[in-house]
Order: sequence, then structure tokens, then C-alpha cells
Amino acid sequence: MFDIEKLFNGEPRAIARAITKIENGADDAAEIMKAVFPRTGNALIIGITGSPGAGKSSLVDKLALYYKNKGEKIGIIAVDPSSPFSGGAILGDRIRMATLGLDKNVFIRSMATRGNLGGLSRTTVDAVAILDAAGYDKVIVETVGVGQDEVEIVKTADVSVVVLVPGMGDDIQAIKAGIMEIGDVFVINKADREGVLRTEKELEALLSLAHRPDFWNPPIIKTIATESKGIEDLSKAIESYNVFQKQDENLERRKAIARWRLLELLREKLLADILSKNGTSEKLDELALEIAEKRNNPYSAVEEILK
Repeated sequence: MFDIEKLFNGEPRAIARAITKIENGADDAAEIMKAVFPRTGNALIIGITGSPGAGKSSLVDKLALYYKNKGEKIGIIAVDPSSPFSGGAILGDRIRMATLGLDKNVFIRSMATRGNLGGLSRTTVDAVAILDAAGYDKVIVETVGVGQDEVEIVKTADVSVVVLVPGMGDDIQAIKAGIMEIGDVFVINKADREGVLRTEKELEALLSLAHRPDFWNPPIIKTIATESKGIEDLSKAIESYNVFQKQDENLERRKAIARWRLLELLREKLLADILSKNGTSEKLDELALEIAEKRNNPYSAVEEILK
């Protein structure tokens, strides 16, 4: 039986167990989340996204260190799409953060996209809720890349930070494809490289075109994470947006997030229900073979499964 009180007391082992149960869809996962939900809403959730190689991990590392030195409890969730076997980014980034992870006020968790039924985004949002309920002051979610899943995760954060580096023109191009709306604070990391001014100008030009419903003007912060430069400015920018959105208590936004979470859960439940019915997996293999041999098409196959 899972001891929920230990989780609320912030015991790392209880937190880790709860997150594992959520990831693996354990039988008591829903019960844990039902208990956790009323206790959420106290932590500041910071989403950090940007293309690979922008130095997000170093930035998260230094930001967490900055908050920790101010006496706060920090949770870090690193969303890693790399395979749990090859280790990819998981190893390099986490080794750099390992020194932080030994601190009792810092909790670090890597979540790999394991290709399980539910979107990774839903399990990540639940993991954030667990850390929030466990009494962490700040929860930082670091995502790799800027795909749909990442955008969804970042949307559920209180403050979204988009990290860029100078001299990556295509970065700005990628951003136009929908990231503009989600960035509350923009960071140009590795600001000791050449091309910083150009990147800043391009960004300013794009931001002037973007229309935000809340009329917030996203600041652009320059950092050199490896040297801890600009970290304090970044924390101030994050705080200023947090204060700004609190004035205008945004129920619409909270409702949109709640609706998205409902849909994610519903999708997952319905899919799990269909797949758990007797003979469904054999039927799936059978239909997949028919489609591969062009004897059937995916649309008719889905109709057949639903029947």
C-alpha cells in the first residue's frame, strides 16, 4: 500500500515511487493522483524548451542552483525522448546535474518517452503535480526539442522559457511555427558567441508581430550558462511574468489546461479499454498484416476494431 503522507512530507523515495507508478500506469496511480490534486497549486512551474544544443541543461542546472542557494526546494523533470537503452542525452545531461541531485532540497527525474499508450505529456504533467503537492517551491520542466508534445507540456507551465543560441537561423524559423505564442521569456544562451545582436534583432522583429491575448511583452535575456552569467536576470524575468499573470487571474487559461488534461486522460483510458478486450491484440496483428499486403486499408481496419 502506498503511503501518501510520506509523499506530502516530501520524502524523496515516496515521490520517486509515486512518479514510477504514474509512468507505468499502476493500478493505484489514479488513487494517488486523486489525493495529490487538491494539494497542488503552490509551486511555480517553469517550462524550459528550445532546440537541442541550446544549452538548456546547463541553464536548468544553474537556475536550480540559484534558487537552491536562496533556500528553496527545487524539482527538476527532464523530458528525454532518447531511448532508455542508448542513454543518449540522458547520461550527459544528468551527469552534469548529478552534483545538484545529491542535495536534499533538489529532486531530479528523467522521464523517457517510452512509447507507452498515453502521451508522455500527461505523465509529465502528473509528475509535476506530485512535486507540487510534495512541497517543492519551484518545479522546472526541461523538454528536448519543440514538437507538439513539448508545446503542450510547456503550455501547462506557469512561465514558459524558450532558449535560443546565436547563429542558428533555422532556430528562429522553427520558432515561428507556433513557439512564439508559448514563450513568456526568451533566452539567448551562449551569448559570448558572435551573432548575438543579430539573433536578438530577429527575435525582437518576430515578437513585434506576435499578438498575445494578455498583452505581455516577453523579455529577451542574454545568458552564458556555463559561467552562470545572466541567471539572476532570468530569475527576475520569470518572477515578473509570474506576478503579471497573477494580477489578471486567468481562469480561461486554467480551464483550457484542465480541458486538455481531461482529453489526454480520456484518450488513454479509451485506448487501454479497447486494447484490453479479448482477442484485440491478435486482431491488430491480423489487420496489420492485411494492410501491409494491401488487402485492407487502415480506415476500414479501425472501423472493424471499433465494431
